[in-house]
Amino acid sequence: MNILLALIPISLALLGLAIWAFVWAVRKGQYDDLDTPALDILVDDDKPLPEMRRSRDVPR
Repeated sequence: MNILLALIPISLALLGLAIWAFVWAVRKGQYDDLDTPALDILVDDDKPLPEMRRSRDVPR
């Protein structure tokens, strides 16, 4: 029964921390654009990597 005297305040503190983190994230705009990050994986705009050369090869 004594453990409840410790667990209840700890759980309330963690709940308060979670609510504060959520409010902070909303105010910083973390939830403004939910569609673009999911579509970024589909964009293929990478440049091809240059061909790997060994040090003894003649420069091209």
